[in-house]
Amino acid sequence: MRYKTNDYSVPVAYGHRDVWLRGYVDEVAIGCGGDLIARHPRSYEREDVVFDPLHYLPLIEKKINALDQAAPLTGWELPPEFATLRRLMEARMLKAGRREFVQVLRLLEAFELDDVQAAVKTALRMGAIGFDAVKHLVLCQVEKRPPKLDLDVYPYLPRAEVGKTSAASYMCLISEEAR
Repeated sequence: MRYKTNDYSVPVAYGHRDVWLRGYVDEVAIGCGGDLIARHPRSYEREDVVFDPLHYLPLIEKKINALDQAAPLTGWELPPEFATLRRLMEARMLKAGRREFVQVLRLLEAFELDDVQAAVKTALRMGAIGFDAVKHLVLCQVEKRPPKLDLDVYPYLPRAEVGKTSAASYMCLISEEAR
C-alpha cells in the first residue's frame, strides 16, 4: 500500500483487494472493509518501504527457497533459539525442515513472541524438534497446562527400560548349518 511516497505492507491475503488507509502523525493504519489488517510506524522518508515480516510468511511458506533472500525478513531480529531450531530442523529434514520452520514462525501470527519463544526453548530442551511439538507447547503455555510430551506429569505410567544388546547375543540365531 502506498501512502505519501512510501510503501507499507499488508498481509498477502489482502493482495489485489480494495483497502483503506489512515495516516496519523506516528502510524499508518490499513484496513479492509471493517477490519484493521495492518499497523505500521509512519515513515517520513521518501520512497521508503515498511515491512511487517509476518505479512509475507504465507508466501514464503509456498516459495520456501526465498526464505534467505526475502527482503521483508531482512533485519528481523528473532531470539537466538529460533536460529538453533532452524538449524536443527534443516539438518534433520532439509527442505521440509525449512518449511516447518516457517510454520513455526507463522505461530507468531496468532501468539505473542514470548509464548512462542518459551515453546521453542522447551522443545529444544526436550529434543522435540518439529512444528507439531512447538505448536503443542505454545498452546500449553497459553492455556497454562502441562504439555503431554513430558511423561513426568504421569508418574503412574510404567517406565520403559531398553537395554543395550551385544552383537554376541545374535549368534544363537545362526543355525549350526550356516556356520
